[in-house]
Amino acid sequence: MAVIDQLTSQEAIDLENKYGAHNYHPLPVVLSRGEGVYVWDVEGKKYYDFLSAYSAVNQGHCHPKIVAAMTEQAQTLTLTSRAFYNDMLGKYEKYASETFNFDKLLPMNTGAEAVETALKICRKWAYEVKGIDENEAEIVVCENNFHGRTTTIISFSNDPVARKNFGPYTNGFIKIEYNNLEALEQTLKNNSNVAGFLVEPIQGEAGVYVPTEGYLSKAKAICEAHNVLFIADEVQTGIARTGKMLAVDHENVKPDILILGKALSGGAYPVSAVLADESIMNVIKPGNHGSTFGGNPIAAAVAIAALEVVKNEDLANNAQVLGELFRSELSKFIETSSIVNSVRGKGLLNAILINDDEDSDTAWNICLKLRDNGLLAKPTHGNIIRFAPPLVMTREQLLDCVSIITKTLKEFEV
Repeated sequence: MAVIDQLTSQEAIDLENKYGAHNYHPLPVVLSRGEGVYVWDVEGKKYYDFLSAYSAVNQGHCHPKIVAAMTEQAQTLTLTSRAFYNDMLGKYEKYASETFNFDKLLPMNTGAEAVETALKICRKWAYEVKGIDENEAEIVVCENNFHGRTTTIISFSNDPVARKNFGPYTNGFIKIEYNNLEALEQTLKNNSNVAGFLVEPIQGEAGVYVPTEGYLSKAKAICEAHNVLFIADEVQTGIARTGKMLAVDHENVKPDILILGKALSGGAYPVSAVLADESIMNVIKPGNHGSTFGGNPIAAAVAIAALEVVKNEDLANNAQVLGELFRSELSKFIETSSIVNSVRGKGLLNAILINDDEDSDTAWNICLKLRDNGLLAKPTHGNIIRFAPPLVMTREQLLDCVSIITKTLKEFEV
């Protein structure tokens, strides 16, 4: 079969099932084109994208400014490795560092790589700056977290599917309840070997769990009081998704270490980054950490363009306004609904809680029907459906999507 041959949806699904590892359970729709808030399947049916590649496509599918930057750079210089300097990386590091108010940036490719990088920086800082005995540093994490799927990261996950039969696990992590300041305070008070606190400002994979207002700012203050680094994983919540450039901005928190990915490239290319000030980042010396592709010229050009789009198109404000509208409109429906218990979220990162248990297939079946009605979303944790459209969405488009969602949910009312 020639690469250019047009496949039917079923042929594409069959190919993946036969030749691909079965490490995902996709919704049965085969996409072949995207533009703005829309995607099309191979048969030409048009859908609203309400997942945005898990918030990687905040700037919309195939944004012309991002694609142009990628194309131009790809025709000029693609990769040098870090054995040499290139003329794009410094520009990107400066632009992103100034955008997020940090001294330095360490470039990587994927979100999980960036999390691993942050953990290494935190540990090295613990030994060389804080003075913790070597190999004794602990990092506090939260229950129901999702930071990736590397062997170290799953060591502090409590998702049995992600963990089972992948041991032995990495030591050095303490798990506490999310949104529990007392647990954080007691843990830091009783353990002088804690180097950092790794937290998602909103737990996305856990079902868009938004913490109590003030949680992040108070957690940061607790960390400061105990000389512990506050590490914000903003891979999913960052880059305007929640109505601010960063989710921590809602509480005016500046993390000691910031982790970015996904929409840092607008979904056009794998780009992630760890940002910190010099007092922390300077513990990294040549040979301590690296990546052949991290900081490559295409990634640098794409990331600059992606961040410019967010600023120039005021996407954070759009996410804030449309997010409030989305929750308000859905709340009206939920008042008389027997199938949906609640809607929650911040900006355009939202979720609805289906009135069924986690082991049911109701949320999956609702997503299948949403697909039939022209909108793509995906369940998380069985009875929760996450809604995260591209931030370039208009008010009219959003209201159209609310109409599709409520119409679909009515079909499942008892």
